[in-house]
Amino acid sequence: MDGRQASLTGRVGLVIRAATAADAPRVASCVHDAYRHYVDRIGRPPGPMLDDYAGTIRRHQVCLAELEGAVVGVLVLKTTDEGFLLDNVAVDPRHHGTGVGRALLTLAEREAWRAGHRSIYLYTHERMTENQALYTRI
Repeated sequence: MDGRQASLTGRVGLVIRAATAADAPRVASCVHDAYRHYVDRIGRPPGPMLDDYAGTIRRHQVCLAELEGAVVGVLVLKTTDEGFLLDNVAVDPRHHGTGVGRALLTLAEREAWRAGHRSIYLYTHERMTENQALYTRI
C-alpha cells in the first residue's frame, strides 16, 4: 500500500491504511478478538493469536481497517519463495458481514497484482469452516 490510505468499500468511514509500529497492540487485539472463538474448536490458540505484531509490522506488509478510529480488521501479506501469501485476514466479530473482510481481500488482490503476482495463496485450519466458505465464495 506504500503509505496510501484506501477506501475499498462503499461503507462510509471505513479507512484501510498501512499499520505502524504504534498500531501493534491494536492489531494484536483485533486478531485476538477475531480468532478467540476458534480456541475451543481446534484445542489451542490459532497461530495468528501467537504472532508478535510489532515484529510482523516491521518485516511484512500489514494493513488495518479502521472505522471511526477503531481497528475493525487486519491484513498481513508476505512474499515468500512460493509466491504472494495472504498470511492473515482478521475481522472484529462485531463487523462480520459488513464488507470489511471483502475490502481487505480486495486490497490483497490489488497488492499481489501490483507486486507482479497473478495469484495469492493462503492457509487455513480445516476446522475454520467459515473461512473456507468465504474464500470459496470470493
